Amino acid sequence: MEVYSGFAEVYDMFMDNVPYEEWSKYVLSLLEEQGIKEGLLLDLGCGTGSFTELMASYGFDMIGIDNSDEMLNIAMEKRETSGYDILYLNQDMREFELYGTVRAVVSICDSINYITEDEDLIDVFKLVNNYLDIDGVFIFDLNTITKYENIGDAVIAENREEGSFIWENTFYEEEQINEYDLTLYIKDENGKYDRYYENHLQRAYTLDRIKELLDIAGLEFVASYDAFTRNPVDEESERIYIIARECGKTKGDN
Repeated sequence: MEVYSGFAEVYDMFMDNVPYEEWSKYVLSLLEEQGIKEGLLLDLGCGTGSFTELMASYGFDMIGIDNSDEMLNIAMEKRETSGYDILYLNQDMREFELYGTVRAVVSICDSINYITEDEDLIDVFKLVNNYLDIDGVFIFDLNTITKYENIGDAVIAENREEGSFIWENTFYEEEQINEYDLTLYIKDENGKYDRYYENHLQRAYTLDRIKELLDIAGLEFVASYDAFTRNPVDEESERIYIIARECGKTKGDN
């Protein structure tokens, strides 16, 4: 499942259009509405730690989990600069382990879409439920079927001095799987370009299916929103946010 190996070193460069500060303030507002203003917070699928750092700046004690060593190395470099006491763990979200429970779990930037099998996603949800404090909160985002349909079969490219990428996208409507081949050309210290190739798979889940899987895992569905608003999810929503709550540790263990 490991992705973003070759891409890790230039991930932040190509993601500089992502408004992490805006996203973090939105998640912060959702947490506050659920009564969570401080405490231990897990960032599941933390990547290079940009979002993790921002949540730490709001006063949360942060843990970041990602299954890419390369991404975590960059996250730890940021930690050295900022001085935030963030614990980073190199783990697969389908089988992660913590030392104790946390007040909340967050997972953004479509990390959950990378879990392409129902059984695996149930495992993720069960672990989240297990490691949440009593009445703890889980907030995550998802790319929707509409988002993948709108991208469809397409080729996206970007060329910069430091590197370039070619993104070849295919959406398999019947399987609800979005596949993209990512070819990277990254300039080395000698001015030459190294080529990297990665294959990524993401799954589009309906909101109803997510509710079913949350219930199987023992989590209580709380709310869903069209991203960065309080508007209800509709057919035009391309990214949605879902809030779930810890609901006992027994139901999901059967």
